[in-house]
Amino acid sequence: MAGRVSLGRDFGWLWAAYAAGTLGTWVAFNAFPLLALTVLHKGSAEVAALAAVGAAVGAAVALPLGPWVEFRRKRPVMVAMDLVRCAAMLSVAAAYALDRLGFVQLLVVSVLVAAADITFGAASGACLKALVPAEGRLVAQARLESTTWTATVVGPPLGGALVAFAGPVATVLVDALSYLLSAAGIRAIKGREPTPTREAQAGMRAGDLLEGWRHILGQPVLRPLFLNSVLVNGLIMATAPLLAVLMLGPLGFAPWQYGLAFAVPCVGGLVGSRLARPLVARYGRHRVLRVSGVLRACWPVGLVLVHPGVTGLVLVMAVELALITCAAVFTPVLAAHRLDLTPTDRVARTLTAWSVTAKASLAALTALWGLLAAVVGPRAAIGLAGALLLATPLLLPRREAGATACVDTCK
Repeated sequence: MAGRVSLGRDFGWLWAAYAAGTLGTWVAFNAFPLLALTVLHKGSAEVAALAAVGAAVGAAVALPLGPWVEFRRKRPVMVAMDLVRCAAMLSVAAAYALDRLGFVQLLVVSVLVAAADITFGAASGACLKALVPAEGRLVAQARLESTTWTATVVGPPLGGALVAFAGPVATVLVDALSYLLSAAGIRAIKGREPTPTREAQAGMRAGDLLEGWRHILGQPVLRPLFLNSVLVNGLIMATAPLLAVLMLGPLGFAPWQYGLAFAVPCVGGLVGSRLARPLVARYGRHRVLRVSGVLRACWPVGLVLVHPGVTGLVLVMAVELALITCAAVFTPVLAAHRLDLTPTDRVARTLTAWSVTAKASLAALTALWGLLAAVVGPRAAIGLAGALLLATPLLLPRREAGATACVDTCK
């Protein structure tokens, strides 16, 4: 069983650090919108801007940090990003306590946290590749994926309870503490970290900013996976606000029903991440990527049929359960395959380029679909996104390419 594979104590500490930071993020998931609404008395436009500007500007800030991370030891970078995020969150709590909290501060902190998230992710991917041998990377990625979905299920209810008892700033403090715990976990890793090569230490060139994209677009397997992943995730997430408007508005669902519709299906994330390794062992990585990639694109079009009442709620839950299960199979297989196909001296830049593109595309698609919904209505906009998703499997790689050569020559 995949769960019984031992990846070593050092990966255990990396996993624990990831779990702490991820749980803290989901506990504080709605903290900034709640602060903007209840403390600063801002409207929906400002709340939407808080999310969009933070992600977009944070991605732009993180772009030059990719080469910087590549040329340095990864664990100190991860600790530094944890401390930056912790300090940023503590600044919000301090300003709230002193009655000095402002909307500009929330915007700045959102940008800092988004940039630190991307940088931490790039460094942690390179760290995982150094800590875990090729044959164990799918197991490692599946464990991280299952941790993400566990935090998704557990975090928001915990955050809601904290907000009810102590206000939204309590979740901000929990998030800050989670980054300290993450930093402590990374510091506990004892294995020797590889030193950057002499060529990397020579300095950063302007072309290094584009190296991640050059590698992705020049790799015949990564290129279609990249385009597929960015488009699928962007279209799915861009319709999430529209579905909320539809369910909580014209269809008359209560907020607790809306929350239930998306909390229960997250169990599919645990199931899918557990199935990833056995499926790859039986059918092969390429086939699992193609089949799960196709299946995850088939379900969202069903959301156009959502209607009032219990059957409408069950429909949303069934669609989301199927979607999340398929995505949870696809994601760790893709993540492991991406590491195998990326040379060690390009991992940070590749992951940074991937994340920056994903966040920028998500912001653009969310804005575009918001405008589209204003013209044709949220249901039609959701249906159009679902129809486009049905075509995304055409972007998946059609031929299998072995990662062995890259793994053997890029250590």
